[in-house]
Amino acid sequence: MDLLGAALPAGALGAAGGGPGPLPAAAVVGAAWPLIAALRGRYTGEPGESGAVLPVLRDWLAMLGLLAAVCVTVRLEVSAGAWLPALLPCLALTAAHRRLAYRRTLALRRRARGLRRVLVVGEEGAADGLTARMGARTDDEYVVVGGCVPGSAEDVVDAANAVGAADAAAVLRRAAELDADTVFVVPGRWTTGEGLRRLAWALYDDGRSLAVVPGLVDVSRHRLRLARAAGMTVLHVEPAARRGLPVLLKRITDGVGALLLAVLLSPVLLGVAAAVRLSSPGPVIYRQVRVGRGRVPFRMWKFRTMVEAADRMRPALEAANEHDGGMFKIREDPRVTRLGRVLRRYSLDELPQLFNVLAGHMSLVGPRPPLPEEVERYDDTELRRLSVKPGITGLWQVSGRSDLSWDETVALDLRYVDNWSYTGDVGVLARTFRAVVSARGAY
Repeated sequence: MDLLGAALPAGALGAAGGGPGPLPAAAVVGAAWPLIAALRGRYTGEPGESGAVLPVLRDWLAMLGLLAAVCVTVRLEVSAGAWLPALLPCLALTAAHRRLAYRRTLALRRRARGLRRVLVVGEEGAADGLTARMGARTDDEYVVVGGCVPGSAEDVVDAANAVGAADAAAVLRRAAELDADTVFVVPGRWTTGEGLRRLAWALYDDGRSLAVVPGLVDVSRHRLRLARAAGMTVLHVEPAARRGLPVLLKRITDGVGALLLAVLLSPVLLGVAAAVRLSSPGPVIYRQVRVGRGRVPFRMWKFRTMVEAADRMRPALEAANEHDGGMFKIREDPRVTRLGRVLRRYSLDELPQLFNVLAGHMSLVGPRPPLPEEVERYDDTELRRLSVKPGITGLWQVSGRSDLSWDETVALDLRYVDNWSYTGDVGVLARTFRAVVSARGAY
């Protein structure tokens, strides 16, 4: 697919006289595109590991650089205006193909196909926790088929070359019984460097693989760095970026993006404002105090979607709250106007928050801005959501919105805070359009 998607348009342009002949053009471009993907490890990883567009875009830009270098080397003059459109199909086709492959892989996993069978080796508490966590997911390539519990600490001391009491021979026997192709080791008191090395030798000789589970939760790959210390492998966990070029890019994107959207959507803003004014009595804009970064309160602006006395009606509706945790949500809230239901369904009520972004209160992407009474009930973990600016959209918005439980909402916000990256923000913005159109979880 990659080769054809790159070679055919290039060959067609070459045949039309836009550069070298059709065969040289198709050969060079058709070879360059898979070569770049191979050098970046796109074919050696798990099939369909990511359906993201940004890795494909980075590969495409690298291909442009490679082709430019080839043209300079062979002294070939090529019109950039003609060749760039010819190279766009390979970008679009590859992005679509990898997205489809990713979705197909997820569908196969949910039908228990294409999975790697895992034997978990570790002490009971840690191994049970890992098994339960993996059992709750259907999008990973692994399925736990059993466990092997090491023996007592005394056995570890007496057997210098053992992996606890669960030595290499015992692990191999258990893996063979369960037909496990991968062994996950959960480190504990029983693990030693020498023992893990001998276990790895035994597993590799038997055609099985070894993985050590460090116990990190919701840590993105871009924050991990391997290093060496005294012959040991050390895993560094880097903090999320809070300064530098990525943060500057985010600020520029917030300012320029919010301004452009406000200008482009000004007819929509004026139309919704007129509809709110004519549909029911009350102000067009609803101003509500929310809590931003560093627990600093600010007034968030939205188009009014409820009757004028909605805030005074809330205490009487507390018993009807359908959301757990710190949020108040009712699917059929009697305070919402008929127009308000439409605005909420397609998130049109949130458009005035673009001016909150321009004022510096919010970002285009970030955690959901909470109410002061919600923050008063936060524990230390939940307060970490307030270490970055809240956003108009975010992982919560593109993952189900009000259909999510409170724990799921907090987990998504913490994942965003701890693993923030500029490319991640771009991905969320790209997914927001689909989430708004589908209107899933919007009420």
